[in-house]
Amino acid sequence: MNLKRKGLLLCLGLLLTWAAAQVVANPLRELQAAGHLEVTATLTPEGEVVPGQRLSLTLKISTARWFTGGTRISIPEVPGLVILQTEQFATNASETRGDQTWVVQRWTLDLYPQRAGEFHIPGILMRVKVNAAEAGDIAGELESPPTRFSATIPAALAEVAQWVAAPEFSVSQQFDRDLDDLHVGDAFTRELRFTASDVMAMMLPDFEPQKVSGLAVYPSPPTLENNSNRGVSSATRSQQISYVVEAQGRYQLPAREYFWWDTRSAKLQLLSLPAMEFTVGDTVSVNTGDKPVIDLRLLLALTAGLLLLATGGWLLRSYLSRGRGQRIAHWFTRTGTRLRQLRQPALPQQLNPGSNAGE
Repeated sequence: MNLKRKGLLLCLGLLLTWAAAQVVANPLRELQAAGHLEVTATLTPEGEVVPGQRLSLTLKISTARWFTGGTRISIPEVPGLVILQTEQFATNASETRGDQTWVVQRWTLDLYPQRAGEFHIPGILMRVKVNAAEAGDIAGELESPPTRFSATIPAALAEVAQWVAAPEFSVSQQFDRDLDDLHVGDAFTRELRFTASDVMAMMLPDFEPQKVSGLAVYPSPPTLENNSNRGVSSATRSQQISYVVEAQGRYQLPAREYFWWDTRSAKLQLLSLPAMEFTVGDTVSVNTGDKPVIDLRLLLALTAGLLLLATGGWLLRSYLSRGRGQRIAHWFTRTGTRLRQLRQPALPQQLNPGSNAGE
């Protein structure tokens, strides 16, 4: 029993010694315990969000003295959660508490859940340096309170494979030339742009161009651009695709559809890029379902033949109406008689008729 009690006392002593060493090694905790230093953590928006929706974790460090050095933040790793520090500097402010003026630093981290479920963010370590009056400048680590939130998939997104969750989202495309005047060997460029707010460019949809027979496709790597100004972030993903026409025919660049979860109204919307149809060469597109496409050259040849035949008939009728029809008929009769005479043999079938020479 005595050995167990001695072991217990020894462990308790070691624990107290370690705790005292921690207090001595980190004087910021003494300042925090005295009520001259505070750290808070706030998540916005409150309540449930959908996967891909941005949350803001605001870390607020307040002191009754002042900061004498930069603050460094250690971002933890949480499975299924992307945590980004998009602002390099804190937002500095001051506030009055009673008869004291406090100095405040606000740091904002962006959170993007990648799945549905519960998320627990442990306390975030921050290395801070402040003035402590008679103690001078002191530095050490502080830990923010832990936070929790959940991400759910609403019924409207249950059958959707991919979406963009943002307050604003738009898709657009443009071409560097008119597609109605293309020939074999011509090239044109298609530019696509995806723009959204409160997301990162790497989270915007990618575009994989579809192969089209008769068109050579050369996609360029996408360009990603992120901007942040006073807590408002925006992102753009743009990509250029070059096409070279290899054969005549009718072509279609198919339509594309993109799902957008509007975080302002909590509603699902559908954005689309319209299909682009164009024809290369002399073929004319005729929307007749399964009927074949009409060739313009064949149509022109048939029209010209009919016009020539009609003109010839009109001229012949005009010529005959002038009294020359009888002479033409007589000429045809005489010519037919001569042809029949030419078909008769030049000698009789039997030489010297009435003699025995041929027998």
